[in-house]
Amino acid sequence: MKILLAIGGSDFSKVAIHELIKMTLSSNSEIHIINVYEVPKTTGLGLHTMGGRIGNYIEEIRSNAQKLGNKIVSEAFDKIKAENKALSITTSVVSGLPKSTIYEKAENWGADLIVVGSQGHGALSRLVLGSVSQYLTTNTKCSVLIARDRNKK
Repeated sequence: MKILLAIGGSDFSKVAIHELIKMTLSSNSEIHIINVYEVPKTTGLGLHTMGGRIGNYIEEIRSNAQKLGNKIVSEAFDKIKAENKALSITTSVVSGLPKSTIYEKAENWGADLIVVGSQGHGALSRLVLGSVSQYLTTNTKCSVLIARDRNKK
């Protein structure tokens, strides 16, 4: 079984990691842990007039997001591996729009299951922001497990 664990470091992601750890998986299961971060676009009016400073600022944001993403996936890797040393686990940290990047990774990798945390947005927030889990359940060909914290309302 190929499982894509999409995490972002939030409490919701921690619940997704915990749910994955609770699953009974065969030793030939493969897990890919992905963290997707977004970098602000620099195409807006006025940004080009700032010269090279905006490029340095964007690169610093990208570098910090990459470092944080690496830490997030590394911690998840360690937690999962500690529970089941036989699992094959790979990781990636990439820039992009989370819902489409996770979708593309699942499709290209041939995932059997995607595990994500619930963001807990209400109806209005989902309408305005969009929901990664909703997008994945609607568009992917594989199953999607949306992990929820039973203690939060």
